[in-house]
Formats: sequence, structure tokens, C-alpha cells
Amino acid sequence: MGLFSRKPKLPPADRPPLTADERVLAWAAAGNGEGDGVVVATNLGLWLPGRGHRLGWHSILKAVWSGRKLTVTPAEQLVERDGYTVVVDGPAETYLLLDPGELPHQVRARVTRSVAYTEHQPVPGGAARVAARRVAGVDGLTWTVRLDPGTPADDEALLAETDRLVGVARAATAPADN
Repeated sequence: MGLFSRKPKLPPADRPPLTADERVLAWAAAGNGEGDGVVVATNLGLWLPGRGHRLGWHSILKAVWSGRKLTVTPAEQLVERDGYTVVVDGPAETYLLLDPGELPHQVRARVTRSVAYTEHQPVPGGAARVAARRVAGVDGLTWTVRLDPGTPADDEALLAETDRLVGVARAATAPADN
């Protein structure tokens, strides 16, 4: 072994069903208390053990690395509005990574890079975060409103306010006409 050893390639048996334009950036063997698996970061998102699909970087609300454990909180869609989606935190998933390699760095960099705009605002009954995210392979921005825990999702006044907040944010981020 040299001074800088490279992690071996992802074994074919652990390789998720990647699309033609998807490439592996980093991976790590993982355990979550319910069995072992592999966490795989690609240019398009994150493959987690036990899921048959990839989480796009834009759909990860939080990713926390403790030095041993990676905790991922995906967005859970509540309602599709005109030009944006209202989401809440889905159940957090935690994975013990004994040999994490570059995986935590890639997750942090990719989730952070997907955020183009974010602002936390009060709304009727609580608060919400308006965000514009970049989606790999899609032109433009995808808008979401993440309701803080405890904020009622079925309130018409709240939805009217989120409509207004997204409109203001879109106007603030629109390119200036020359």
C-alpha cells in the first residue's frame, strides 16, 4: 500500500441500477440496524440500502455526518402547487459507515450545490423555508416550500402565503432584462 491508497471499485453485486448518464462518485458499506447494504453517491443522487430508487440531490433536505454515521432526511411531498411543491421532512435514515472514504464529502458538496436560493419565512401557523434547487439534467430551478415541523399543511391561508412567498422569491432571482 502506498501513502495514498484508493478504495476498491464498487463490487458489481452492490451496484445500483444506474442510468446511462449516471456515474458513481463515492460509496461506503453501511449498516442501519436493520441489515447491511451500500450507500452510493452518484452525479444524480444518493442510493440508500433498502430503497429501489435513487434520492435526487434536490430531494435531500438534510444530510448530517457525525464522523461515524450519515443521517439523511429526504423530502416528503405534501401537495403540488402551481410552479412549486410543498414538502415536509420525511423520516430520517441513519447509516453507520465504518470506512466512509469520500462519501460524506460528496453528499455534503452535492446537496449544498443543488441549493440555488433559500429563505426561511414566517407563515400562518408556523414557518417555512422557500428553496430553489438545481436538479441534475433539468434546465432551470425547481421550487419547494418546506414546512417547519408543527406547521399545519392544510390551511388555505398558509397555502396562499406560500404562493406569495414563492412569487416574491422567483421575482428576486429572475435574471434582469437588459
